[in-house]
Amino acid sequence: MSSTTAPPPDSDPVSTIPNLGLASEAAFARAGIHSAAALRDLGADEAYRRLILSGSAPHFIGFYALVMGLQGRPWNDCKGDEKKALRRRFDAIKASLKGTSEKGRSDLEAALQFLGVVERRG
Repeated sequence: MSSTTAPPPDSDPVSTIPNLGLASEAAFARAGIHSAAALRDLGADEAYRRLILSGSAPHFIGFYALVMGLQGRPWNDCKGDEKKALRRRFDAIKASLKGTSEKGRSDLEAALQFLGVVERRG
């Protein structure tokens, strides 16, 4: 008789969220988001912000696929005014990161690293 038990629901992988696959799961892991529960707790906007800060390129379709997935909807269910509103949210996330270069480094930090004033990250 096997004594295996199912993992607790809060440890379900990110790829259990509709529209998100293994590539999304790996990208969110690089951003420090390792479970579907953690992603849900953060919400789409904060999770996507962290994804960009971790070095992922921002893509509007990826953002709205995430939003739709968190709602249990297919990625292509987003249309009309709802899609326009999501575009404004996506643009606001990107605008909030202006002055932040690759891998979440501010332009100042990148310059200080170049000069050897602060230690280089990953």
